[in-house]
Amino acid sequence: MATKLTKRGRNVVRGTAVASLLVVIGAGFSAVGNASENAIDATPASTGYVKVVVAPGETLWSLASMVAGDRSVSSVEDAIVTANNLTGPDLTAGVRLWVPTK
Repeated sequence: MATKLTKRGRNVVRGTAVASLLVVIGAGFSAVGNASENAIDATPASTGYVKVVVAPGETLWSLASMVAGDRSVSSVEDAIVTANNLTGPDLTAGVRLWVPTK
């Protein structure tokens, strides 16, 4: 047998669900923001690196190819991964990364 809620009860349930969802979404954005900022700040802005913003559709390989010059693209890719503490090759548009210039 199903229990029927009053109008006030339904509003309380909806309000609680919405508030819970907003807390979860806010925590997710906070965690992503802190993770990317910590990765960026962990590498000093020493000579030889610049901070770039990943463009939509850009890959780690394409980013490394643009700055590789006479170096191998894979070695530049490795340098980007190390400098930014990346766990894989996937990049998200809008993320800031340290990229070697030399």
